[in-house]
Amino acid sequence: MPLPFVKMHAHGDDFIIIDRRGLDDPITAKIARLGNRHTGIGFNQLAVVLDCDDAAARIKFWNPNGTPLATCGSATRGVADRLMHEAGTDSVVLRTDRGLLMCTRTAGRQVSVNMGEPSLDWSAVPLAEAMDTRTLPIDGNPAACSMGNPHCTFFVEDIAAVDMAAVGPALEIHPLFPAKTNVHFVQVLDRGHIRLRIWERGGGVPLGSGSCCCGAVVNGIRRGLLDDTVEVQCDGGTVTVHWAGEGGVVLTGSVEPVIQGSAYVG
Repeated sequence: MPLPFVKMHAHGDDFIIIDRRGLDDPITAKIARLGNRHTGIGFNQLAVVLDCDDAAARIKFWNPNGTPLATCGSATRGVADRLMHEAGTDSVVLRTDRGLLMCTRTAGRQVSVNMGEPSLDWSAVPLAEAMDTRTLPIDGNPAACSMGNPHCTFFVEDIAAVDMAAVGPALEIHPLFPAKTNVHFVQVLDRGHIRLRIWERGGGVPLGSGSCCCGAVVNGIRRGLLDDTVEVQCDGGTVTVHWAGEGGVVLTGSVEPVIQGSAYVG
């Protein structure tokens, strides 16, 4: 079955968008085949755009290993970019499993999304037992939060010394995280700038991740290391994250189309 798609990226975080508004949703775990970078399209996430009664569209997300996920900041901004262009507007409301998310076009044709309020309680991350999520009993004393998916953030002196592919897989499945976790290593350059590298739950080492940028900044602010607006430098580029210590986390950056075509699923 041929499905039209558009591939985009945000600071190297690549994703494909399949627009099924007015149509059925045929996407299942078989989508993992499309995520393979040798035998498929290759992507960090897939976003399926569906009809919605109380927003411009509803978005469902998939990892390249065929598992669903609740949120993706990069793909949400990519969908918003396309729907704002389609409607000739500078704002759009989208529904994800995080609820209704306001997206706007900003200076330099960047796109912002309010990703919603972070979940900070241990049970909401979730963790396996009750504890202060600002300091976990894991070597390196990481912090944890959820942006709709779990995040575990380590703060290090030299990020270049961290082998993400070696340490990420074991941390993703650490017993403290019953739903597994995204893993970040952060080097604080100053209170408004960080360097971030990521092991993504269900995806490996990406060049960037919108929700991981949000989670890392939230945890850095909670530790008292960062101001409320932070430029995040990932392997694939930079985004800006703003969080006032309460309320929603706003993610801002560029999104760019790469290619469009038809994928075969069946």
